[in-house]
Amino acid sequence: MINFDIDSLKFDEKGLIPAIVVDAETKDVLTLAYMNRESLQISMEKELTCFFSRSRQKLWLKGETSGNYQHIVSITADCDRDALVVLVNKDGPACHLGTDSCFTNPVFESDTNHAFSLAGLMKLIEGRKTEKKEGSYTTYLFEKGLDKILKKVGEESTEVIIAGKAEDKAETIYEIADLTYHVMVLMIQMGISLEDIHSELARRHVIDHKVKQEKMGGQQG
Repeated sequence: MINFDIDSLKFDEKGLIPAIVVDAETKDVLTLAYMNRESLQISMEKELTCFFSRSRQKLWLKGETSGNYQHIVSITADCDRDALVVLVNKDGPACHLGTDSCFTNPVFESDTNHAFSLAGLMKLIEGRKTEKKEGSYTTYLFEKGLDKILKKVGEESTEVIIAGKAEDKAETIYEIADLTYHVMVLMIQMGISLEDIHSELARRHVIDHKVKQEKMGGQQG
């Protein structure tokens, strides 16, 4: 628990502070809303986002009517303490229009600068399966089927071991990237999502945290 004085935040003349809500898993910006002291306090107590509606002039707990709650992971103030970033795990769409994020209208996209994400790579790999592209190595793997994909996962695993044993950092990074790609192909082939893996790792993290707590308690006792 962090001891933070809410009164040290700089609310505007209407008693509000902007809250940028970000998906804890994807790091996508979900929405921009506003909080006052009361809604911020409720948010921290319930660990659910609670905002102040400027149009209705009232508090509203996100998900109270839709079920699309946002479970708060953390809240961070900026350097001037006049804006907040709220990291959340969401139960459903963040936007009232039913989209994951309120930010869905592209304004500008660079032709030279590109963003990379595992989610984007998964989408590209999936596209090579659903819309086969001639000459694509990924499409070739899907056409050959599960046995071929599993063989490549095995081969790349061996390459990672060899590079790691040689303590060659650059080569190990290269081979881990190869292995990651082939594992993602396997995931698409078997209908496994990044969310499935994320949930499993999160479940293990909770278990590990509990074990550590029990060990610490035993040592103290």
